[in-house]
Amino acid sequence: MQGIGNRSWLAGMTLAAALVIAGCASPRTPAPVEDRGTMALAPPATAANANPVAGGPPITVDANGKPLPGIENYGKPGYYAVRPGDTIRRIGADTGQSWQNIARWNNLDNPDLIEVGQVLRVIPPTAESMASVSRPMPQPVVAQPSSSAAAAAAAAAAAASAAPPVTAAVAKPATPITASPTPPAAASGDEDVGWIWPAQGTLIAGFDESKNKGLDIGGKPGDAVLAAADGRVVYAGAGLRGYGNLIILKHNNTYLTAYAHNRTLLVKEDQSVQKGQKIAEMGNSDADRVKLHFEIRRQGKPVDPARYLPPR
Repeated sequence: MQGIGNRSWLAGMTLAAALVIAGCASPRTPAPVEDRGTMALAPPATAANANPVAGGPPITVDANGKPLPGIENYGKPGYYAVRPGDTIRRIGADTGQSWQNIARWNNLDNPDLIEVGQVLRVIPPTAESMASVSRPMPQPVVAQPSSSAAAAAAAAAAAASAAPPVTAAVAKPATPITASPTPPAAASGDEDVGWIWPAQGTLIAGFDESKNKGLDIGGKPGDAVLAAADGRVVYAGAGLRGYGNLIILKHNNTYLTAYAHNRTLLVKEDQSVQKGQKIAEMGNSDADRVKLHFEIRRQGKPVDPARYLPPR
């Protein structure tokens, strides 16, 4: 009897387990799933993470949400938007202006504190370009005659038609005056500035658009570095990394020249120099050997100086 009872108990337990398993296997309504596929993963653009160089919208506010200085002039001729890595001295060198003038034109209390996205004036306030705006010529105003004036004009016309015709002498057409064509003016800065070699040493490296932006001329410490043409000193110092003691001359609105790695600088900013004048002594500042690195920049872009210098 005890064996039969055990078998009944086991059968009952098996049946209960089967019911539980069946209940677990029955279909259930799935839980709702939230679709997050349309969530924006990138943070909003701010002065800290936006990059105006990448072609996106310009930075207009700083990290505190305040408008950046000069942002109202963004995109106008004669203005420059500060990019990552810029310094006031580099901006001056790239635009051919003295960095002190840029600081003064923009009322910068501390020229070393400029923000990415800040817009700076890089032309003198009195030399602002007028080419961007073309004003339409005013058109003459034609007064409409009143009704009484129109009636008087009609009466005069009728009287003239009633009078006998008057034969007028036919005037011979005047011989047209043909003006001699005026030759087009040469583009500003494209005239021959009379370049000379800035040093007498041996050429040790030529121009390479991707690796070397100018010519490298070898020599001894203290060899003369000469101005390649008449110009004005727009930079003299050691603030541009990779150039050592550097001088930049502005020759006209098109051409700049750069003289790098000098031992001693003999001119100051805003000083006028003459072609062939000794402006520095050759050295190896920020270089692996004594040499002069010489660049010619046309409208800010490095060009091969060998195309402009006379043959040796």
